[in-house]
Amino acid sequence: MSSQLRANIYIAPPIPFSKPDGTEGGKWSPISSTLIHGDHEAVLVDTPITKSQNVALGDWIEATIPTKKLTTVYITHGHADHWLGINYLQKRFPGLKALATAGTVEHMKEQIRPQEWKATWGSQFPDQIDEDFKFADALPSNGEFQLEGHVLKAVEVGHSDTHDSTVLWVPSIKLAVCGDVVYGDVHQMLRIANTKALREEWIRAIEKVESLGPETVVAGHMKEGEIPGTFHLLESKKYIRTFGEIVEGGGAKEWRDVFKVMKEKYPTRYNDGALVAGCVGAFPSKKKKGSKI
Repeated sequence: MSSQLRANIYIAPPIPFSKPDGTEGGKWSPISSTLIHGDHEAVLVDTPITKSQNVALGDWIEATIPTKKLTTVYITHGHADHWLGINYLQKRFPGLKALATAGTVEHMKEQIRPQEWKATWGSQFPDQIDEDFKFADALPSNGEFQLEGHVLKAVEVGHSDTHDSTVLWVPSIKLAVCGDVVYGDVHQMLRIANTKALREEWIRAIEKVESLGPETVVAGHMKEGEIPGTFHLLESKKYIRTFGEIVEGGGAKEWRDVFKVMKEKYPTRYNDGALVAGCVGAFPSKKKKGSKI
């Protein structure tokens, strides 16, 4: 007989990051990690970025499930701010497996190519990251693995704020852990989804999550204290559509015009840097070289 599953959410708080030129870039968005556990074992979904963030995550895991074994960490997508803690966690929790879809594994490897790394994570968080990189193992084509008799399924949803995005679906408790497919009260990263077609693809990705019928929805970037509600699905779609209407409507002549209107419409969302990146991405001819956020 299967045990009853339950889940807890850890929010790694915002931390400062640097621009490629070494100047202050602001603060990174808060990052969620979800701990799903039964009577004896647990699965973690996603990790934060820096060594200190992952130490804090490990402390929280031990305090949350002191008598249970963390067996698996699942990675929702290839962005490095969701998997750089794998090596540390595998050392702290012996036997810990890292799993992801094949598309995510390839994306993880792309993220640490020397030129890409130097322009992004390496310069944004100098001397703060464990660079003994460990990648996830690819799941079978059905995307399934188990926790104490319960099926956990990686659902491939296509392009969201990046390619090969997935959510982890736990049908027995109707839980969808969404990575960057869904955001909380944090500005969505639209730098890569910078065309109408890609924005529409992101909306379709969210609709795939909706089709699962979740009752609990964990956003990949959300503020401490936010409820993991299904309303995040609607709000994430609305944000993308609003952004697209401003860009495509013809009234915005440059990225600052889009930024101004989005700030007026979403005054409480965190991380203006992510919004700037999306706005600049919508006007690629005016994008500054090296301005990766």
